[in-house]
Amino acid sequence: MSHLLGISGSLRKDSANSKLIREAARHYGARNLTEADLNLPLYDGDAEAADGIPAAVQTLSDQIAQADAVLISTPEYNKGPSGVLKNALDWVSRTDGKPWAGKPVAVMSATAGRAGGERAQMVLRGFLVAFRPVVLSGPEMHLANCMNEFDDDGQLTSELYTQTLQELMDGLKALAT
Repeated sequence: MSHLLGISGSLRKDSANSKLIREAARHYGARNLTEADLNLPLYDGDAEAADGIPAAVQTLSDQIAQADAVLISTPEYNKGPSGVLKNALDWVSRTDGKPWAGKPVAVMSATAGRAGGERAQMVLRGFLVAFRPVVLSGPEMHLANCMNEFDDDGQLTSELYTQTLQELMDGLKALAT
């Protein structure tokens, strides 16, 4: 099993959270990484009633359901996950089926601050409870000072972060088998 879905809570193409997902997939040994597109309309119940589930939301829901495991990496905005990520979770909750149920999930964060997104991860883990995935409890990957932690090839430079990420990916791989 090696089909991973990466969900970055940042819309920027080359964000630190997207880099962290790519680096995690490399440590996982994934043959196939799909990076989710969270450029979705804001959830609006009236729009859903009038137009149904947007195609991009259904695609995301299907990607979650089809993945062997999911990597989520979020920045920390005002002590929580990004609004983009929360919006995606809200939309996917409106799709048919239960794409998250029993799905192995690793949660990570990359931030410019010194705590590395610890609060955002805690809040995100709470958001996921209702969906009933199997969220790996640790080790916790909080990448602090993220702008200075990747080399030109997008690989982590710190041995501590590299070791933590490898342990997290080994745990995710064990859940996905």
